[in-house]
Amino acid sequence: MRASSGRPNLLKSYTLVAIQFGALGLLALTGPILARHPLLLTLEVAALALGLWAILTVRIHKVSVIPDVRQGARLVSDGPYRWIRHPMYASILLGALALVLDAPTPARWLIYGVLAVDLLVKLNYEERLLLAAFPHYAAYQETSKRLIPFLY
Repeated sequence: MRASSGRPNLLKSYTLVAIQFGALGLLALTGPILARHPLLLTLEVAALALGLWAILTVRIHKVSVIPDVRQGARLVSDGPYRWIRHPMYASILLGALALVLDAPTPARWLIYGVLAVDLLVKLNYEERLLLAAFPHYAAYQETSKRLIPFLY
């Protein structure tokens, strides 16, 4: 399932997306989908707001869950993308973390771990594709972080 650098591999793309949605579905089936603790609910709402901001910045009709770069795509580096290159992934991880912390079980922590690893693999794969598609992506990487502003 290994793609050469910069070339999309549809099997890899769809597998990563299937794992992502499978993990999110399992989290939804194993506990509440709205955090009960006010602080965790605030974290969940903040995650949703970040995801919505990212979607609106990209333009909703151009959003894709598949990491492959679309024909004619443009590199977005404003809105939340000014600080982090993958705000939608950050949003998913943050919202899912709020849910796991609200109703922690070993199974939910395992599911969250699978989700986190999947999104990190997907993020690395997507960045290879973006580097191949946009010559100036490397310069953008120097001015932004992957998931956490100012840290990572």
